[in-house]
Amino acid sequence: MTVLALRGISKRFGSLLANDDISLSLDAGEVLALLGENGAGKSTLMSILFGHYTADAGSIEVFGQPLAPGQPKAALAAGIGMVHQHFTLADNLSVLDNVLMGTEPLWQPISRRQAAREHLMDVARRFGLAVAPDALIGSLSVGERQRVEILKALYRGARILILDEPTAVLTPQESEALFATLAQMVAQGLSIIFISHKLPEVLRVSHRVAVLRNGKLVAQAATAETTQEQLALWMVGHAVQAPQRQPATRIGDVVCVLERVDTAAPGQADGRDALHDASLSLRAGEIVAIAGVSGNGQVALAELLSGVRRAARGSVKFMGRNLPAAPARLVARGVARIPEDRHSVGVIGDLPVWENVVSERLRSDAFSRKLLPGLRWVRRAAARKQAQRVEQAFDVRGAGLDAPARSLSGGNMQKLILGRSLLAPKTAREDGPTAPRLIVAHQPTWGLDIGAVAYVQQQLIAARDAGAAVLLISDDLDEVLALGDRVAVMHGGHIGEPRPAWAWTREAIGLAMAGTSAKAKA
Repeated sequence: MTVLALRGISKRFGSLLANDDISLSLDAGEVLALLGENGAGKSTLMSILFGHYTADAGSIEVFGQPLAPGQPKAALAAGIGMVHQHFTLADNLSVLDNVLMGTEPLWQPISRRQAAREHLMDVARRFGLAVAPDALIGSLSVGERQRVEILKALYRGARILILDEPTAVLTPQESEALFATLAQMVAQGLSIIFISHKLPEVLRVSHRVAVLRNGKLVAQAATAETTQEQLALWMVGHAVQAPQRQPATRIGDVVCVLERVDTAAPGQADGRDALHDASLSLRAGEIVAIAGVSGNGQVALAELLSGVRRAARGSVKFMGRNLPAAPARLVARGVARIPEDRHSVGVIGDLPVWENVVSERLRSDAFSRKLLPGLRWVRRAAARKQAQRVEQAFDVRGAGLDAPARSLSGGNMQKLILGRSLLAPKTAREDGPTAPRLIVAHQPTWGLDIGAVAYVQQQLIAARDAGAAVLLISDDLDEVLALGDRVAVMHGGHIGEPRPAWAWTREAIGLAMAGTSAKAKA
C-alpha cells in the first residue's frame, strides 16, 4: 500500500532549480533512503513535504488524500513527523513537558498531564523507546535525547517519519539501539524516510534507495540490488576513490603538549564544554584522532589550541613555548584551524571569497602595510593573488572571488577554509612557516557529501605526510578509525590515553565514548 506519493515536484529559487520534476513514492512498512550530495535538493524536497516551502509545480498525496501545500500543521495532521539532525529540546524541562509542547492550546486552563503521561508511556512501550517522563532533558545522553525527539513525533500520531542524519552524534551502541527501534517501527507498519551520508548504514537499514543529483531524481533501486560503490557513483556522477592512508612512518618531534589542563576554574567547570585534567601530546607527521559524543569537551580542546580560549590550570606548549591565547599570533607561528562551524566561525558570509581567504592573515605584512598604529592598508593585489592560488589548488568552485562566501556550497566553503589554512602565502613578507606545523581539524567533514569527504580527508593525510601534526576531532567513528594513527576518547572533559588505531575495536571505543569503560580492553 502506498502511503506517500510525490508527483512532479519542482521548486525554483531565482535561477536555481532546486527540485526538477521529482516523483517519489513510499509504501507502508518501508524504509526509503534519500541520498544526494550537499545541494542536491534533499532538504528542499523534505521542506516541501513538511510544509515549510510551497512547490512551484506538482502535488503530494498522503494515505490517498491530497496534502495542502505550505502548511506544516496539515503535514502533522496527515501523520508526517520529522526528526532533525540538531535536536529541538528544552534542556531545563522534563521529557513529558518537551513532548507536550505545542500539543495543547495556550488558553486551555488545565493541562491533561496524567492522560498525556499514560499516552506517552504507551507509545514508548509499543516501540521499545524506554524513557523516564520526569527526567530533565539536560540530564540525558545524546541517544536518550534522540529517543525523546522520535517520541515527540510518534506521540502526535506520526505514521510517516523523516529521519535526518539520525546517527550523526550517536555512539556505535546507540546507533545499534536506533536500528533496532527502526525495525520495530517498520514491523508495526510505520514508514520511514532515512536521510544519511553514511552508505553502510543506508545499505543496512533501508529497503529502497532514491538518489538526487543537481535537483533531479537520477536513480531508484532496491537496496539489496545495489552496492556502496554504485550509490556513490549515482550521488556524484563519477567514481569516488576513498583516501588510502598508510600508517605514519616519519613521526617527528613533539609539536604541542597539554599537561593537566583545565579550561575553567574549580567549581565553575561545565563538563559538557570544558577540559578537566587533560593531557595530550601531538607529534609531527602523525594524526591523533579524538573520538567522543559531542559535548564532552571537544569544543574547549579545539578553542584552546586555536588560541580563543585560555587554560585556567595546567600548561600548553607549542614548539617548546607557552601557547598564547592570541589566534593571529598562532596563525603566524604555524597553527592552522578548521573550525567546527564553517558558516558562523569559518567564514564571514557577507564578505567576498577573496577577503575570507586572507582573513586570518590580514594584519600580516603579506597582505597589508602599516600606516599608523592600529591602521593598516590592505595589499589588495597580493590578497587576490593568494585567493586565486587557493581557488586553483583546492578546486574551490563558485561564482568567483568577488562572490559572497555564503553563496558557496558546504563542500566548497570547506575547501576555502582548507586552502586558507594549509596554503601559506608565497611572499618574503610573511614571517611564518611555509607549511602548518599544527592542524586543528574540528569536525572537518561534518555534513559534507561523500565526494567532499574524500577530498578533505585526503588533504589531511597529505598535510600529515608533509610533516604537520594533525589533531582530528570528529563525531564520525569511521573517520576516526580510518584517519587516526593514534586514537583517544573524550568523555566529561577528560582525554583518555591515546592508543594506536589498530588497538581499538568498535565495541571498546563505543564503551569509552559512553563513559562506561574508558579503559575498556580492545
